[in-house]
Amino acid sequence: MPTPILLLTRPEPAARRFLAAVSERVEGFRPIVSPLLRIEPRGPLPQTDAVGAIFTSANGVAAWQALGGAPLPLCYTVGDATARAARAAGFAPISAQGNADALVALIRAQAPRGPLIHLRGTHSRGDVARRLTDAGISVREAVIYDQPAQELSAEALMALSGQAPVILPLFSARTAQQVAQTPAGRAPLIVAAISPEVADALGALYVQRLEIPARADAEHMQAVVIGLLKDSGALVKRHGSVEG
Repeated sequence: MPTPILLLTRPEPAARRFLAAVSERVEGFRPIVSPLLRIEPRGPLPQTDAVGAIFTSANGVAAWQALGGAPLPLCYTVGDATARAARAAGFAPISAQGNADALVALIRAQAPRGPLIHLRGTHSRGDVARRLTDAGISVREAVIYDQPAQELSAEALMALSGQAPVILPLFSARTAQQVAQTPAGRAPLIVAAISPEVADALGALYVQRLEIPARADAEHMQAVVIGLLKDSGALVKRHGSVEG
């Protein structure tokens, strides 16, 4: 069986963090990091009287820091990975542990006093600020980073045209659409999509196998990808040993 390939298309450094987490559990696969999006902070910092920040991506936290933003007294994040990034940046985050719907529900339930600001990228889904404003919570939004598209690397295209199975985790509908527009290769394509919405964005692209985690977060995606790698011939590490 050819050595399976793990193709990571997330922006740096998120792709490297995901690879490191998977590599702690699995070996016997070939990683290729080929980001389809680049993260570019976009200043200047917004003028705001907000007492709380809303982050729907760790990229937003990184951009806020890069632009010189200071921690705000209140902070909400869409999931635990974003919460870890916010905590490292000096915030005391409250994680919705889910998606945009869970985040909106959490903030509506807590009904915080004082204005909030959703710090997001140029491309964003979920209408978080509008939905919360419609619910009577004072929220504005500020675009603090851009996500220009990039092409797959020559190494990634070669892998898709090869014979080894390619395990492809997808974390956004936008990157799924970009993958769907890539000329089809002959490699068996095995996709882990973080949500049904992301899976739907693949359109008519043929995949040999498609898995969606029970919860839309990095930890559940890691578990799905590890399972797919194992099924494709990689070896799972257990307590210092390796098992097939």
